[in-house]
Amino acid sequence: MLDHVSIQCADPEATKAFYEAVLAPLGGKAIMSFGPVAGIGRDFPTFWIGPVGDAGAPHKDIHLAFTARSRAEVDEFMAVAKRLGAEVLHEAREWPEYHPKYYGGFVRDPDGNKSRPCTTVGPSGR
Repeated sequence: MLDHVSIQCADPEATKAFYEAVLAPLGGKAIMSFGPVAGIGRDFPTFWIGPVGDAGAPHKDIHLAFTARSRAEVDEFMAVAKRLGAEVLHEAREWPEYHPKYYGGFVRDPDGNKSRPCTTVGPSGR
C-alpha cells in the first residue's frame, strides 16, 4: 500500500493533465496544488507531481502502480492512456507471477515513467 508517491517532471502541467485523465476512471482528481506542484488522489493527495529540480538534469525511470477497484477500471485507464498517445509497454492482462488474481497493464507517461493500473479483484468482481 502506498501513502504517497512524488515524481519530478520536465513539464509538470502536461504530466498533471495526463494523470488527471488516466486516473479519472479510478476516481482520481487533483486535490491540492502549490505553484507547479500538484497532489492527486481519491480522497486525499497520494500522488504528487512537481518540476525537475535542476533544468536539464538527468531523469531516472520511475515505476508507479495505481490501485484500481476493478478490471474495468484497469481497462479504462489503459484506453485513456492510449488515446493520449502513451507508449504501451504491456497490455492489460493477468500476471499470476505477482498474485493469482493480479490484473494490470503498463504504459509510459509523458516523462517516460512506467505507470500501471492494477487490481487483485477477479473477473467475477471478487
